[in-house]
Amino acid sequence: MYQSWEELESACRNCQKCGLCQDRHHVVFGVGNRKAKVMFVGEGPGENEDLQGEPFVGRGGQLLDKFLAAVDLDRKTNVYIANIVKCRPPQNRDPSPDEQEACIPWLRNQFALIRPRIVVCLGRVAAIRIMKPDIKITKEHGIFLEKTGTLMMATLHPAALLRNPGQKPAAFEDFLQLREKIDELGCDIAQEK
Repeated sequence: MYQSWEELESACRNCQKCGLCQDRHHVVFGVGNRKAKVMFVGEGPGENEDLQGEPFVGRGGQLLDKFLAAVDLDRKTNVYIANIVKCRPPQNRDPSPDEQEACIPWLRNQFALIRPRIVVCLGRVAAIRIMKPDIKITKEHGIFLEKTGTLMMATLHPAALLRNPGQKPAAFEDFLQLREKIDELGCDIAQEK
C-alpha cells in the first residue's frame, strides 16, 4: 500500500500486471480533489480517455459533468473520479475478471488515501465489483447501502444513457438523491481542498 499520491500514481503509470498495458496510450489514473468526500468509480477508460489520460472526457463524460454541475459538484474541485481498470479494454469491452483483479489494488489504494464518505458506482460493472455481485442496476440504482462505514450507490453509466436517452431522468434522480445525502451527512464538499 502506497502512503503518498505521488508514489501510487508513479507505480500505477508503470503497471504491467495485465495485457491491457500493451496497447494503452495513457494510464487513466483518476482526476479530481484528492480530499473529496464523494468518489465516482467507472469500469474503465474508453478511447477518448485513453488518448487524453483522464476519466470520462468523451460524450459520456460531458453528460456526467452536466449532471454533476446540476447538483453543485465538479470534477476538479469537490469530487474524485476513477475507474476499476486504468487502461482501456479493446473496443471498450467490459474489463475481464482477471483484468479487474490485476488492477483493483490501485483503486483500493486510491480509496484508502481519499477515504470518501460516499462512493457512486457508474454502471453495472463497477456496481457489481464494488457494491455487490448480484446487483440489478436498472432496479437498484439510486439506492444507498453501507459497506464498512462508506455509503455506496449505483447509477446508470453515462454511456448507457447516451444509448438510451429515456433513462436520463431516472439517472438524474440518482444525482438529486446524492445531493440530498451529501446535505444530510453535512459533508462540507465546497471546502474540501
